[in-house]
Amino acid sequence: MNRIFIPFLLPALAHAETYEYAFSPHGQSLPLVLKTIQSAQKEILVAGYTFTSKPVSVALLEAHKRGVSVSVVVDEKSNRHFTAAQFLANAGVPVRTDSHYPIMHNKFIVVDGVTIETGSFNYSAAAANKNAENVLVIHGAPDLAGSYAQEWRRLWNESADLPTKY
Repeated sequence: MNRIFIPFLLPALAHAETYEYAFSPHGQSLPLVLKTIQSAQKEILVAGYTFTSKPVSVALLEAHKRGVSVSVVVDEKSNRHFTAAQFLANAGVPVRTDSHYPIMHNKFIVVDGVTIETGSFNYSAAAANKNAENVLVIHGAPDLAGSYAQEWRRLWNESADLPTKY
């Protein structure tokens, strides 16, 4: 993982203090995603395509158990069978599936309204261990986080609740 200080480097990141990035399959992407989830104090909004990562789902459940509001929206077609999304729904985390597109291909997390994790990284074992993927985390960017949260809410509102299955 790399951490860089960026004072007013890019207009979209004008309020950001730092960003971190990592690439897969070199073992750095998943730890950065987990670190981002673990940093949450109040809220985690997740938008994902393929969601099969046990470490990511466990980290989200742990955040939920410590009182962080966690909500997840995923692509309906790629999460039809028992996935990490179903695991979270069964544990009481609000999860919705989006079927409005051929592929709801978003992969981002908004943490506490100021941090964004995004990139090509699917929340899956293949993304962590096999694929060429990237993760970018932008810290201290409330305006950018607000735009991502707005898009997340739009996706959430057009999606259907994922019912529990035991």
